[in-house]
Amino acid sequence: MTEGLGTALLLETPPPLLLWYGQNARDLPWRRDPAPYRVWLSEIMLQQTRVEAVKPYFARFLEALPDIPALARAPEPVLMKLWEGLGYYNRARNLQKAARIVAEQYGGTLPASYEQLLKLPGFGPYTAGAVASFAFGLPVPAVDGNVLRVVSRLLASRADISRPEVKAAVSEGIRTVLEGIPDQAGSYNQAIMELGATLCGPNTAPDCAACPLSALCLGYRQGIARELPVKAPKRPRRAENRTVFLLVFRGRAAVRRRPEQGLLAGLWELPNAAGALTPAEARAWLREQGLEPVKLRALRPAKHIFTHVEWHMTGYLAETEAAGDGSLLWVSGQELREQYTIPSAFRAYSGILLELLEKG
Repeated sequence: MTEGLGTALLLETPPPLLLWYGQNARDLPWRRDPAPYRVWLSEIMLQQTRVEAVKPYFARFLEALPDIPALARAPEPVLMKLWEGLGYYNRARNLQKAARIVAEQYGGTLPASYEQLLKLPGFGPYTAGAVASFAFGLPVPAVDGNVLRVVSRLLASRADISRPEVKAAVSEGIRTVLEGIPDQAGSYNQAIMELGATLCGPNTAPDCAACPLSALCLGYRQGIARELPVKAPKRPRRAENRTVFLLVFRGRAAVRRRPEQGLLAGLWELPNAAGALTPAEARAWLREQGLEPVKLRALRPAKHIFTHVEWHMTGYLAETEAAGDGSLLWVSGQELREQYTIPSAFRAYSGILLELLEKG
């Protein structure tokens, strides 16, 4: 994808791109102080999450766990509560696994080596490249979807960017560029990503008039930039019906822990059952759990989208006369807010439950 003319074009990009970046880079907290831990944390948080949504999480996390040794020592409930709402909780677990290795093997400081970073849990080629170049200035590529989009448009390439060999070719092209500007590797990687996140963004027409690379861009010249990049369609997500219960007993709410394997592994959840249960079926399910509802009220339906499945949820609020068969943990509103991590999949209902409990 980047051989011949492609490589030649990429080699022309640093001067205009770096000039543009110097004048237009967004002011982001992890850029103000690009210490390795801060860069690493931001990159994990930013995976499939918007920048503006990450900012408060980033600040709160650093306040609670300001360095790698603190992250390594953190109890899991504290870590999960800090991550609550970001989703993809295995990323937080891998973050801590890596922190413990770094604390034990590297004295609590991330190694300034792409190869050593790549061996840590949660570090793929992109994350290792981002930390190595942004924090340590190493001339290694950090190729994400933004970079693939910019390069595809620049080269007017219709190669499928979901194919590993295409991503590898782009990485090699960027590596060649960085070899010529080793002292500006981190800035270049951030600049091309910034371009892909702003002027050359996804799901919208590229702002070619403002783009620093428009004079070089073959996609712009050929009038096909908006058609690019080419990416194979994702498999359709599986739809799954769930019925979620907001259970209240003597002013406390029921939560339960999910299995240690599978979706949302090991996290706390609101009790729920497979299927879209009718009120009669919901009462029967509650009786099976040793719960006899005094009141049962239907709630608005909700939906949550995971990567490969989406939940279509039916909700019920039930006040019960008993604590059930022992499979549930009954917690106060304060405990639910401060100690128990409820995944964002249940956000449509957990807010209602908290409001109800705190009103008393």
